[in-house]
Order: sequence, then C-alpha cells, then structure tokens
Amino acid sequence: MSETISIMPCLDMRDGRVVKGVHFVDIQDAGDPVECARAYCEAGADELALLDITATVEGRRTMLDVVRRVAEATTIPFTVGGGIADVASAAAVLEAGADRISTSSAAFRKPQVIAEMVKEFGPDKVTVAIDVDRNPAMPSGYEVYIDGGRTATGADAVEWAKRVDSFGVPVILPTSKAGDGAKTGYDLPVIRAMKESTSARIVASGGAGELSHFHDAVEAGATILLAASVFHFHMIAIPDLKGYLRERGVEVR
Repeated sequence: MSETISIMPCLDMRDGRVVKGVHFVDIQDAGDPVECARAYCEAGADELALLDITATVEGRRTMLDVVRRVAEATTIPFTVGGGIADVASAAAVLEAGADRISTSSAAFRKPQVIAEMVKEFGPDKVTVAIDVDRNPAMPSGYEVYIDGGRTATGADAVEWAKRVDSFGVPVILPTSKAGDGAKTGYDLPVIRAMKESTSARIVASGGAGELSHFHDAVEAGATILLAASVFHFHMIAIPDLKGYLRERGVEVR
C-alpha cells in the first residue's frame, strides 16, 4: 500500500446530539458531540467527521455552536457537513473552526457551488459526499441519492463522482444506503469504481461491523476509513483497528 490510511470516526448530529441510524433511519442517541470528539482524539483517531443529518431536509444551516465547541475540544482535523449549500454557509462553518466542509445535496443540485467553494477556499477545504444506493438500471449499478438519502435523483453515482473530480475536489465520500449502520461491510464495488474513475481520495463510509471490513475497504481503494456505530458503541477500539491493519502491511497514520 503506497498511501497512508486515516481512521475517521463520524459524528452524525441531530438536535445537538450524536445519533446513529441504520439505512439512514431508526435513529438512536450516541452521546454529546464534544465528549465524543474529545474521546476520539484521545483514542488516536486521525480525523473526525461531523454531519448534521437533518439540516438539509429541515432547510437550515449546520449548528455553528456545536462546530465551535468541537473545534475547541479537538486536536485533529475535522470535516463538517449538512446544510452547506453555498460559499457563505461554508465560510461560516470554516470560521467556526472546521478544517474542511462537506457538501452533498447542494452540490448535486447546483454543481457550480463546488467550483465556487474550491475557488474561494482552495480544494483542500472541500469534500463532496455522495449518498448512493444500488440500482441495476444505472450504468455503474449505483444511483445518487440526496436529502439525507431520501430522494432518488436518477443520476449514475460513478458518473457524478467523475464530474465532482473534474472540479479538483481531493476527497469524495460515498456512503452506501444499503450499508449504512448495517455492520455487514462496506459497499466495495462503489469504492472500487470511484477510485478507478477519479483522482480523488475515497472515503469508505457505511457498513463497517468488524475489523476485516476495514481491510477490505483498503483493498478496494479507500484511503480514509469512516465509521460510526462500531466506534460509538465500543465494538472496535481505534488502537486495535490500527494494529490489525499494520499487521496486514497497511500503512496507517
């Protein structure tokens, strides 16, 4: 493996609390975001993701007070997504202390937003998230979903990833609706397809349930390994995961 792998716990936020669902629904509480963020820094996480999962659907911006509090508590880079629809909302999140922003539904609805953000903040500040679900009618077998996985778009997920890549975005974060919270493993074909068809770093997201799933994602081409449930509910400890990957010849941060 040539590229160093990063471990990225994800804090899905709703109403100021960390929550976790299965297939984007069946949400349960998983704690206070600041406490979670602090614990993950101490556990050796390399990055954090903070996703305000209902901001887009509720038509509001990300909770900036939470971003500020997490920024004060963390010692590692963190990416914030949810309700970031334009340069102004992205700027507010970055000013509140986030290292990067992630945009998904807004980017799909108006791709020009991606170009504007890359120009305004530089490519390293921008991640584009793509929620996908399997659809055999699509050329790649995967369809883009928006609005927190609620709305099918009729667009092919890999074709959209190629378009995102053309804007110079260095990180693409596909989350499989089928895999989300199911702990049955990452959706490897979509990771592989996006890795092969773009120059971006691909985040594995949705479905981690055991140590081997993380290694499978690395083999498929992911360089950032995102998970929530297995970390939040103490099923897998980050030091154990890093040790497991190193034993298999994976270079981990």
